[in-house]
Amino acid sequence: MTDTPDISPIRSAVSKNLGARYRAELRFRAAGLAAVAAAVGILVILLASIISGGLPAFTVNQLELTVELDRELIDPNGDGSEESLRRGGYSRALQDAIRAEFPEVQARRDLRNLFSLYTALNATRLMDDVLENPDLIGSRYDFTMPLADDLDLYLKGLLVEDRTLDTGGVLSLAVEGDEVAISSTETDFRELAAELARVLRARATVLEVQADTLAGLAEGLSGTEAEDLLYDADLNRRRAADIRATLEADAGSLTLDASLPSVIVEVEGRAVALTSLGRNGAAATGRFLIGSEPLAAAADWTLYVIDTPAERRRVSDQLIVWTRALQERGAIRASFNTYLFANADSREPELAGVKGALFGSILTMMITIIISVPIGVFTALYLEEYAPKNRFTALIEVNINNLAAVPSIVFGLLGLAVFINAFGLPRSAPLVGGLVLSLMTLPTVIIATRAALKAVPQSIRQAALAVGASRTQTVFHHVLPLAAPGILTGAIIGLAQAMGETAPLLMIGMVAFIADAPTLGLEGFTEPATVMPVQIFLWSDGAERAWEYRSAAAILVLLALMIGFNALAIYLRRRFERRW
Repeated sequence: MTDTPDISPIRSAVSKNLGARYRAELRFRAAGLAAVAAAVGILVILLASIISGGLPAFTVNQLELTVELDRELIDPNGDGSEESLRRGGYSRALQDAIRAEFPEVQARRDLRNLFSLYTALNATRLMDDVLENPDLIGSRYDFTMPLADDLDLYLKGLLVEDRTLDTGGVLSLAVEGDEVAISSTETDFRELAAELARVLRARATVLEVQADTLAGLAEGLSGTEAEDLLYDADLNRRRAADIRATLEADAGSLTLDASLPSVIVEVEGRAVALTSLGRNGAAATGRFLIGSEPLAAAADWTLYVIDTPAERRRVSDQLIVWTRALQERGAIRASFNTYLFANADSREPELAGVKGALFGSILTMMITIIISVPIGVFTALYLEEYAPKNRFTALIEVNINNLAAVPSIVFGLLGLAVFINAFGLPRSAPLVGGLVLSLMTLPTVIIATRAALKAVPQSIRQAALAVGASRTQTVFHHVLPLAAPGILTGAIIGLAQAMGETAPLLMIGMVAFIADAPTLGLEGFTEPATVMPVQIFLWSDGAERAWEYRSAAAILVLLALMIGFNALAIYLRRRFERRW
């Protein structure tokens, strides 16, 4: 009887090896899932940041004024001709309308501030309305225009930090020359005074630390440099001492300057900006921003606090108060921002739109599609199905692959040298932009088409030839239809990439400021235009904060176009897809 061999060590080794393989597979799957989760997370963060930044630009706060279109003002010649109407005083009509809302504003400086509630370019829009409908002359016309960009951001809560405090006492206002004495039967200002005192104490501490730092720096220097540092240090110490002396006084008041939060009393159509705040919490002084009449007693009043100091914002307390008053009167309403899609570019953010760039992109991509797709597909068909395999065709294939890796700016330089300097085509025109993007897209279309043609099995070609089809019939009746999904997918992805290019178009002058949208027709191909990526580039460089939101909104529009192209690619792939 033979002994049964002991296979437990082999079984143990196999089990150990299988366990290690399973653990390695689990680690690989976990790493793959982690990579996918990281990619999705980054994409979500990117989209969330763009959407959160772009959504405010899709709404606009509009100011509606009743404008008196006086015939003598609007039609100075009195003949109703277009020339006369174009010479009308539309700016004066708008100014009279806004002055009617605040008749107490008389000083020239205050009037300039009042007229900055809207951009002066709206006078041109009013003129266009009158030219379109001359019957408006001599009537009262309800004209709607966008609020100034900074005030629009203020109403959206994107410009300053502010709050409204409730009050409990009875308020009275007494006019004493240019000042307004404010008193309350309760200590409504006490908590606010204590808060501002803490701010001033922190400022005094900062000044003292800065003084010590400057004095320490002066110890290692001599001459005028040391004297200047010591002077600044002494100045900071004196400022800190003055602040602490004011705060330590039992009675007195806190002076409110541009470095502190602004405090505004709103009561019965009046608005008073506080210039000092009593430490007892029941009295203050200020100046009128709206209104000018004293007030004996009022129980319904509020304290409006703008925590962002005036020295750190672009709009004054006066503009903010006027804006709040107009909103309370119903003269300001929020609505969908049609200007973003109906207007071309503008120097003023509230009137700027993507219409010009959108039309320019459409015209540019039409040229790109017409040139790059047919030439690219037929080039790939020849190289893959007809061209002999020799050194010449191999050289062509290598050059095509190399062109696909050339930086896009090189194609812009080529377009500048050939199409503009040599052929004399107009700068900043969709025709030139489409030609440049066609050169850049051609290698991608050729490579994608060749890959799609190679994916068609040879048996399809052999079967077609076996039943008597010619090579051309085989290619166009059998091979090309089967390769169509891949060809269309590659071509549309290449075109979507071209739509997002900026560098080559900057070289041919499409970075110019274009105030009018090009015509969607044959003449539009040679008119000055820009495209969406360049428009985003220009807006992102704007000084006003509103351009930041306009840029994000334009990015969302461009992403929508890109998603549309990719959705079209998926649809066409499924539409023409065949199985064999």
